[in-house]
This record gives sequence, C-alpha cells and structure tokens, in this order.
Amino acid sequence: MVTNSALVGCSAHAPASLSDYGAASVAASEPCHEQMSQTHTRLVVAAAQMGPNQPGVTRAEVVARLVALLGRSADRGARLVVFPEFALTPFFPHWLITDDDELDAYFERDFPDPSLDPLFAAARERGVAFTLGYAELVRDGESYRRYNTAVLVSPSGRIVGRYRKIHLPGYTEPQPGHPFDNLEKRYFEVGDLGLPTWELLGARVGMCICNDRRWPETYRILGLQGVEIVLVGYNTPYDNPALPETNRLAPFHNHLSMQAGAYQNGTWIVAAAKAGVEAGVHQIGGSCIVAPSGELVAVAASEDDEVVSAEIDLELARRYQRTLLNFPLNRQPQHYGAIVAPNS
Repeated sequence: MVTNSALVGCSAHAPASLSDYGAASVAASEPCHEQMSQTHTRLVVAAAQMGPNQPGVTRAEVVARLVALLGRSADRGARLVVFPEFALTPFFPHWLITDDDELDAYFERDFPDPSLDPLFAAARERGVAFTLGYAELVRDGESYRRYNTAVLVSPSGRIVGRYRKIHLPGYTEPQPGHPFDNLEKRYFEVGDLGLPTWELLGARVGMCICNDRRWPETYRILGLQGVEIVLVGYNTPYDNPALPETNRLAPFHNHLSMQAGAYQNGTWIVAAAKAGVEAGVHQIGGSCIVAPSGELVAVAASEDDEVVSAEIDLELARRYQRTLLNFPLNRQPQHYGAIVAPNS
C-alpha cells in the first residue's frame, strides 16, 4: 500500500504491487540507532511538506509545526524525515531587500540556536534523523558569506552533515515586468562544500536543494559515491515569468527531474516542498518519495503541512547499482570531458 497522509501515491505511475520495486507498507516503529546493520535494508522515510511561512510568522510558530510534523512522521515509524528548503522563514528571495540588517534577519548565524531546542529534543526523544533547510550566515574574517544550506541531523541530535546549494537560480537584480522576483543570485554565494555523502542509518545519504534537482550532474556526483537516498527540499513557484509556457508543467517537471535522477543513478529520493501561497507567490506541493526504478512511491495530496511516508528497501538501490547501472563496468569517462569543461 502507498503510505501517505491522504493515502495518495503512485497513481498511473505505480506497478500493481510496491514490492515490484522494493517498497512496502509502513511497519511498526522500531528502536533507532545511528547505524543500522547492513543486513537490515528496510527503512521508513518521510517527506514533511510544509504549507507557507508568511512574512511576520514567529519562530515559535514555525518550530511548533516542525515538531508536529516530526511527531506525525515518527508515529508512522519514520526514522528519517526531510523538511523543506527555507523551513524556518518565508522564501525571501521573492522580493528585493536592500538593507543588510533586514536581510540578515532571515539568516542563521549559529545553528542550531536555542529556538530550535524543541525540534532537536523531539528528534532525540523519538529517535528520528532529519534534514532541514535554512539561510546560513558564515563569518569570514571581517565579512560574512551567505549560503542556502541544509543540515543532516542524526537521531541523537548530532549534526553529521551540511550541504550548501550549488545551482542558484534567478537573478542579481529585479526583472522588469515580473510579478515577483527570484534573487537567489543576489543574496547567496554558490555553495563551497561540493556534493558529499554520509553514512547514516545504514545508508549512504546525500543532499541537494531545490534547483539542484534539475541538474543531472547533481545526481551523478552523488551516484558515483554510491548514494542510496538523496534528500531534497524545495520552494518552487507555479509561475516562471521568464518562461510562462512552462507554468502548467511545473508539477510535472518537478517529478520528472527527480524520477530521472533516481532511475539513472539507482537511488531513492525523498523530497519535501514548502507549498501554497506564500507572500503572494503560489508554490507547488508534490512532496514525494521516488524509487530507484524512477517510479513514484508516494505523493502529497495538498499544499499544506502534510507527511508523506513509505518503507523503502536499500537493497533495491544496491541491486540497480550492481547490475543495470554498474558504473565501473559501463561508464566511459574519457568521452565526458565537455561536461566538466568551463562554461563558454
């Protein structure tokens, strides 16, 4: 069965049985450890979709929602929960901010600060690992650097990984005639940590953020490290003012990019949106879990706070990587030079 807060799942994309690609119904919660035995390959994962964070929302209100979503995920047996990009704030690149103090109010200088204690405490209590996206302010000598960042937190509450978004969309200046902005190129630097992976809960785990999911290089770099689960958070508008003919395709392109990445690299993907109308901009939902076959295991039904969960089988990813996608046997990197050549 597809496990989702609204029992929505594979629709026309699904096989008759999820066992065809290694998924199964969610089992009862089990004791959690930061590392699972390699012989225990099944793991319940959850995408914790959020509705909008409106301007003026308090940190306490946001954290209370995160704690509730984590609790609902844990009630389903989830041991790994994915929260969205910019889970703590509105998506402020949608408008122009010229005052540095006003801009920096959206950024985290010390993560986690005490305001997040309830979330970390709930995760430790329930034995749940999670990833969460936020705006990061990093001191560099006398100046600061700003990144679009996600952290990976173990069930014990220890930060085991950090990723900074590489593929920044949008512009450095507002675009005339556009109904809203995307100023990520103005507010953030390109991430400087590469695309690492980590061992967590017996799985090789990687992260990416929003626009990263549209670039095949993201998945291939993670795939070359043997990634078995890719964790994605995103904020994606329905409208693309620069290419309006794609507006009707926004949900389709969202899933297409992740289904292709999952299949071409033999990995599971767990993706969480921040959805709904936020500060006047309508953002898609579609939080989902994708199998290494490229099939959708579960999909969110709403644009509100919602948990999407499924039990996944890590051995399925390993079988794809040993057989169909045996990189050492089949890749021919001597022919791929143009991929890493400098942009012309």
